Amino acid sequence: MFSKAQKVKIAEEIEKLLLSFDHPEMPKEKPYFELHVHGVDKSWQFADIRPNWEFENKEPGMNPWNERMAK
Repeated sequence: MFSKAQKVKIAEEIEKLLLSFDHPEMPKEKPYFELHVHGVDKSWQFADIRPNWEFENKEPGMNPWNERMAK
């Protein structure tokens, strides 16, 4: 549903927001989260978004259709 660049941007913003709360039960860096976003057709339109740091040694998955649609 989202391009790789869009997922990276979403993950960055979520991480910043989570850390900004400075909650005592949250880690001070690299919070782990999973965001599952449903599209209009929930049976096949979705996006799973995880923290960018989880992909430090590998690239996150890429769907060529999503990359074309983001342009």
